[in-house]
Amino acid sequence: MKPLDTASLDCLAALADDGSFERAAQRLSITQSAVSQRLRTLEAQVGQLLVVRSRPLRLTEPGKVLLRFARQMQAMREDVGRELGVGPSPGERLTIAVNADSLATWVMPALDSLVHEGLSLELIVDDQDFTHDWLRQGAVLGCVSTVSEALRGCRAVPLGVMRYLAVASPGFIEEHWNGRPDGLDRASFSRVPFLVFNRKDDMQHQWVSRAFGVRGPRLRERFVPSSEAYVRAALMGWGVGVAPEIQVRGLIDSGALVPLRSEVTLAVKLFWHQWKLAPDGAQASPRVAMLDRIGGALVDGAKSAFATGPARRPARRQLSGRLRS
Repeated sequence: MKPLDTASLDCLAALADDGSFERAAQRLSITQSAVSQRLRTLEAQVGQLLVVRSRPLRLTEPGKVLLRFARQMQAMREDVGRELGVGPSPGERLTIAVNADSLATWVMPALDSLVHEGLSLELIVDDQDFTHDWLRQGAVLGCVSTVSEALRGCRAVPLGVMRYLAVASPGFIEEHWNGRPDGLDRASFSRVPFLVFNRKDDMQHQWVSRAFGVRGPRLRERFVPSSEAYVRAALMGWGVGVAPEIQVRGLIDSGALVPLRSEVTLAVKLFWHQWKLAPDGAQASPRVAMLDRIGGALVDGAKSAFATGPARRPARRQLSGRLRS
């Protein structure tokens, strides 16, 4: 195959980052027609369609392959620029993918100091089982994922274990089980609503399967696609939530939420993945060095967050009156 045009590869990366021809043109400081021409040139060179012209646009599988190559070319140019004393492009940002529960709990505190130093960052949010797909496609430079095995050209570092437990508000427990937290049992779980983050989320099914030995349980589901709103919905008595222990620990201690079958928890192992954008032993470019610092900050932040002890069970009392990531 003939050498690929670097301007066209930059165009493909801009389209992947910005999702439209208009915004890609603004990023590259060229016209939309020039963006279209560069893309057509690249597609003609490889003989395959690279972008599906939808709203938002999306890359085809060949487009994803070339996107990974484009990212590597950009990193190599940055290395050359560093050696020549040429700084990074203004407004350049690093994009990583994280799961919503981590973003709502420990990721932002972990990255806070880097952001205040001036880090230009874009966070992509997806389920922890799917963030790895963003990395595989070359759409992000790093991700927090449940996948343990590193992709070729990447490295993976363990972050720790995020534990999930089932909780409900005192009012919900009063309404459904006459104030008895142990009222949720094999006979009753299918009659009460469970909070679900989105259609990718199966944490509730996993918890019920483990708690009651039921395969493929059918649940009454109420979807709340926000980690913070998920916890708020549990507090308001919308249903049983299966939430990160570190997110609801304080609410359990205060009695605002009550753990259900607290002996049953789900342990989710998380890993940080990032592309190796510089050869081993080589001096890293500023971009690569910052990506390494992001990884280090996330490893330290996760270690600190997950090291905190388990939630304390509130004293047993008669519940009256009336969470997830």
